[in-house]
Amino acid sequence: MSDTRRRVKVYTLNEDRQWDDRGTGHVSSTFVERLKGISLLVRAESDGSLLLESKISPNTAYQKQQDTLIVWSEADNYDLALSFQEKAGCDEIWEKICQVQGKDPALDITQDPIDESEEERFEEIPETSHLVELPPCELSRLEEIADLVTSVLSSPIRREKLALALMSEGYIKKLLGLFRVCEDLDNREGLHHLYEIVRGVLFLNKAALFEVMFSDDCIMDVVGCLEYDPALVQPKRHREFLTKTAKFKEVIPITDSELRQKIHQTYRVQYIQDIILPTPSVFEENFLSTLTSFIFFNKVEIVSMLQEDEKFLTEVFAQLTDEATEDSKRRELVNFVKEFCAFSQTLQPQNRDAFFKTLANLGILPALEIVMGMDDLQVRAAATDIFSYLVEFSPSMVREFVMQEPQQTDDDVLLINVVIKQMICDSDPELGGAVQLMGLLRTLIDPENMLASTNKTEKTEFLGFFYKYCMHVLTAPLLANTAHDKNSKVFYQWLSYFLNYFFPRSYSFFFTTLSVLFQGALRFMRRIIGLKDEYYNRYIIKGNLFEPVINALLDNGTRYNLLNSAIIELFEFIKVEDIKSLIAHIVDNFYKALESIEYVQTFKGLKGRYEQEKDRQSQRLNRYRRDARSLDEDEELWFNDDDDDDDGEAVEKSRMEDDFSDSYGKYMEAKKGMLLLNVSGLKRFTALVGLVDYPDDEDEEEEDEEEEQSPRKRPRLSS
Repeated sequence: MSDTRRRVKVYTLNEDRQWDDRGTGHVSSTFVERLKGISLLVRAESDGSLLLESKISPNTAYQKQQDTLIVWSEADNYDLALSFQEKAGCDEIWEKICQVQGKDPALDITQDPIDESEEERFEEIPETSHLVELPPCELSRLEEIADLVTSVLSSPIRREKLALALMSEGYIKKLLGLFRVCEDLDNREGLHHLYEIVRGVLFLNKAALFEVMFSDDCIMDVVGCLEYDPALVQPKRHREFLTKTAKFKEVIPITDSELRQKIHQTYRVQYIQDIILPTPSVFEENFLSTLTSFIFFNKVEIVSMLQEDEKFLTEVFAQLTDEATEDSKRRELVNFVKEFCAFSQTLQPQNRDAFFKTLANLGILPALEIVMGMDDLQVRAAATDIFSYLVEFSPSMVREFVMQEPQQTDDDVLLINVVIKQMICDSDPELGGAVQLMGLLRTLIDPENMLASTNKTEKTEFLGFFYKYCMHVLTAPLLANTAHDKNSKVFYQWLSYFLNYFFPRSYSFFFTTLSVLFQGALRFMRRIIGLKDEYYNRYIIKGNLFEPVINALLDNGTRYNLLNSAIIELFEFIKVEDIKSLIAHIVDNFYKALESIEYVQTFKGLKGRYEQEKDRQSQRLNRYRRDARSLDEDEELWFNDDDDDDDGEAVEKSRMEDDFSDSYGKYMEAKKGMLLLNVSGLKRFTALVGLVDYPDDEDEEEEDEEEEQSPRKRPRLSS
């Protein structure tokens, strides 16, 4: 079994001053011939590969932080950190580093980092000027102390010296003792000096000082000092907020005192950084990088400790899904899980992967299925945020879960159907929640992020599942004739998305929907025809879907409006693109009703295309026709056989069409009541809609206005 004392994570600081996780392994210190010295080696626990090989240089400044961290810089802007699983391992490696450098292991820093410009500048100054001598920690010397702390901030070497002096003499706690005295005496001048002192000490950017300042017995006094900004007329009340307003709620009792203390500390330090400290200037922007790292490592530790406590998380999910749990308690539980997921976003990819897998194993998706269907708006909103974290992390994981659900539950309570219903029933006038959920559903059904999956059948299986169990829920508002509902635009966008990505599977759904709803259906039909897909064209012809469109044109009469223009543009597109099957269908069935329309040449053009195609077919037939008397018996036999083949092909084609009709009829019968093809519904909407306005359809071409006299009102087609 591996020695857990030597188990470490390797971190490097990136250009954004964030720590990147380079992997987990086991550290050792050994002599490396190539580097000519004792070096730190970290080998990955997964495959034994070398994660780190770093010579312990006599002049490198190593720092020990928080008992389990060792941090150092190997080159300009290249910082490294080892995070140990156990304090004993950190102490062991720290002693080896100090042994190589000849330093006392009791110290938390081995060197005083001096940059070259500072070194050259101080060579000409007497040695005594390198020392930072702290004034006695007395009320009368506070101004002097404040001036000293402020003056060293521009000098890296003097910041280091001051930090060492503050740590070695226990100076911080003495200063905080003076704060309590000044506050008791209402000594505003002294309190203003203490604000400058504490702010300056934070800007020294030293983890060892943070350990003291953010300890349980010091942090509230540090916050108190930062309340007395000299620029403010009245001090802020940050301590009152932290102790009275901001209440720490343990949704499940935390028995680990170290974990509880770490959570309190992290919240308060984050509050100091985000709320109390002013936004740093360009000169000061790097002064608080160690504070950011302090918070980062705290969050990593909190998530790890909670993740390892399976009893705690198991109890969280058990109460979250228990029907007996009170609403207020459930609200607290789901908000805790939401915050827990938000914390995980600070983790590196490997850690985040383990985190979400742990949640999945504990049953977070079945829990979401329950809480997302509840009436409490706050619970649903928090559950939606949790669901978004999961979808963004692994759409495949969510798909795998939902495809297993039909074996265990009814369609109505499937997770995706719950999500769809929340999208449909969003009470927000701006549809904020609906748009968020629509984005998540699009991520789940997007075939592009299924292609890279190791499961090659995921795309086919999931889309088949979606059409079988979920599509009727998605289209229900459209089938219920909610054309004027505020959500109709959202669903039109959805149908367009499905058309572009999934049309091979969705013929019946879309044409059924098209037949029921007219508002938007014409534009939808135009987009379908624009695909120039013969499968769609066959459905259009079989369902006689041009009849209600042409009736709408005839009923529109002499009114020149957007409805008229949209229909004319539809037929013009068919003519220009020479879609032969549709042209033949329109001319054969509707030309008598359309031939009187003369203010555009569209329909005469369709007739012309139709006649040209008939002429071509006739010429092609005549090309092979010869005088029967010149044919010998063999040739006649050949042509007879060819005719027989043609007859056979015709019979086979007819049989295939009959089979298709039978299959289509059976499918539509199975969807009866939900997917009934209803051409009369389109006619009904045609009568209601006199003017169709498509303000956001940029794809539609503008029609030239015609100056000719409108013909008389045309007769309506018989139904």
